[in-house]
Amino acid sequence: MKKVTTLGLALGFAVALAGTAHAQIKMGVTGPITGPNAAFGAQIKNGVEQAVADINAAGGILGQKITLTYGDDVSDPKQGVSVANKFASEGVKYVVGPFNSGVTMPSSEVYQENGILEITPSATNPKITERGLWNIFRTCGRDDQQGAVAGEYIVKKFKGKKVAIVHDKTTYGQGLADETKKAMAKGGMKEALYEGVNIGEKDFSALVSKIKASGADLVYWGGLHTEGGLIVRQMRDQGVKTVMMSGDGITTDEFASVGGPGVEGTLMTYGPDPRKNPAAKAAVEKFRAKKFEPEAYTLYSYAAVEIIKQAAEAAKTLDTKKVAAQIRSGQKFKTVIGELSYDKKGDITRLDYVMYVWKKGADGKITYAEEGPKS
Repeated sequence: MKKVTTLGLALGFAVALAGTAHAQIKMGVTGPITGPNAAFGAQIKNGVEQAVADINAAGGILGQKITLTYGDDVSDPKQGVSVANKFASEGVKYVVGPFNSGVTMPSSEVYQENGILEITPSATNPKITERGLWNIFRTCGRDDQQGAVAGEYIVKKFKGKKVAIVHDKTTYGQGLADETKKAMAKGGMKEALYEGVNIGEKDFSALVSKIKASGADLVYWGGLHTEGGLIVRQMRDQGVKTVMMSGDGITTDEFASVGGPGVEGTLMTYGPDPRKNPAAKAAVEKFRAKKFEPEAYTLYSYAAVEIIKQAAEAAKTLDTKKVAAQIRSGQKFKTVIGELSYDKKGDITRLDYVMYVWKKGADGKITYAEEGPKS
């Protein structure tokens, strides 16, 4: 009987060891995989997949490999909550995404309730990290920072000119437009027009007529590339040469595809191009070898996985609450988008916005490039 017990204990120990050896970290990837914002979903998906492939090839995190599961929220808050519940039921412990602020807000509450740590590479609304949730972080900046950069630029470069402010009524779009408006007001400028449009709208002729009637020299667009591109195209079709300025929601070459040649000259706030960061060189080469250009939030998504790995290893645990506390500890993370550290809210401590202009390159393609110091 004694021998049998010993054998049973030995077998149990062996099974436990095998379980540890094969334990896996479940990570969810969520964003608009389909729908009008699928270009951004592809950035998040490709960024996370490459980071996970690189980390797994180097032994994983604390000896455990990462497995991925996906959720398509199509930029819809309700669908985002469904994805969050799906991830919770699957035992996911870490999530990268969503893309949209309006999706991130409700889904992050589901993640918090289920002990899931979440890093969004792109959701910029300030309220996301102002609610005191333990589990939410971002690798990008905030709209109060982005709006301040845009508003100060407008005050400096468009003083005495007329500015129209247009937004898409979303948490992100209207939030960014209002932050820009606030920064303009601080500089003594008031908008000539303030209008909201609906997501999915295709005909902006009434809006263009209002822009024309306002005599606006600049249209500030708070929203994404799809509607933004259509507004530019329809302005040019009606002979309106007004310059557009927008935020990080148009950082995809699809903006030029939708808007046509008339997008040339469009101004845009976004972080310093991460593709030019020396730390990103090897990753960028891997993406390009796969024929995927790692623009916009691709490398921000890659960095999110790097932060999870480095924080878990510093905390010597995969317990999500302890990893979250480690991220907030002031630790400096070395990532493909540069060195990052976090404040107690879950925001990065560096200011992450500069001005870009959309222009034609030597290859004839219109894309965005950081504005030179003399511009």
